[in-house]
Amino acid sequence: MMNILTKIDDFVDQAGADQIGADQDASEENGSSHPLFDNAPRSVSFNKLRKRLLRNVRQAFEDFGMLKGQKRWLVGLSGGKDSYGLLALLLDLKWRGLLPVELVACNLDQGQPNFPKHVLPEYLAKIGVPHRIEYRDTYSVVKEKVPAGGTYCSLCSRLRRGNLYRIAREEGCDALLLGHHREDILETFFMNFFHGGRLAGMPAKLLNDEGDLMVMRPLAYCAEEDMAKFAAAMEFPIIPCDLCGSQDGLQRNAMKEMLADIERRMPGRKDVMLRALAHVNPSHLLDPKLFDFSALSVTGASPEERREANSPL
Repeated sequence: MMNILTKIDDFVDQAGADQIGADQDASEENGSSHPLFDNAPRSVSFNKLRKRLLRNVRQAFEDFGMLKGQKRWLVGLSGGKDSYGLLALLLDLKWRGLLPVELVACNLDQGQPNFPKHVLPEYLAKIGVPHRIEYRDTYSVVKEKVPAGGTYCSLCSRLRRGNLYRIAREEGCDALLLGHHREDILETFFMNFFHGGRLAGMPAKLLNDEGDLMVMRPLAYCAEEDMAKFAAAMEFPIIPCDLCGSQDGLQRNAMKEMLADIERRMPGRKDVMLRALAHVNPSHLLDPKLFDFSALSVTGASPEERREANSPL
């Protein structure tokens, strides 16, 4: 079966794919492109990469109803390749008239040593993006709370997310957008599988506990390799993480290496894994909360009747 992330036909019907492509091609023919792309490469390979990423994002919009009732989005910008890429793709779609949502970029300065505070505000001002830079010294909190040798990611993420929720409310946004891609989702799934004892990944769309904000990941179908190539071609001013990014031996790194090894030995497996997360059969798992196994019974009915009677709740 063809690669679902390079061939849109594998996860949408052909008519829907053709419409997405037609809309996008029409915009390109009209010269509609955000000024951010003025100095982007003009090569065929870059144009294919860009088009593939845009289609992946638009497909995530469609599959998960991300545009339903949305008016204003807060885009989390860490200074890494993925959040830069997310912002660029959203700006491109908005410029083309394909994203009827206001965008506000936000960086949470967490007080990390040697953090170049000027890079993001200068970059955002240069490309004309409304933005907010918020300072909160969560770095000191994480260093204080996590014992020596421990990993910072979990606590750091929780503190960052809580602040981003607050900022989204203060900015009148109804959604927080994060730059997690295909590999992030798969790595999270296997971390939960191996270490958490549960089948759970990283949803493309999630309602927060308070019920007043959506958390969305439009890069859910985008490959990390594509995002890395895109960031390099666009020459984003990448800011490395000196907190969790400086630690070795993290569980997520182990999952990343495992998936990379599987992909090397069996090309295309990442796409198959992602597709599996979208095709769940509760009756073939072991969770009685999802499927009423106690209600199963032998009825003597035809196979068709039995399948209907024993279908998932």
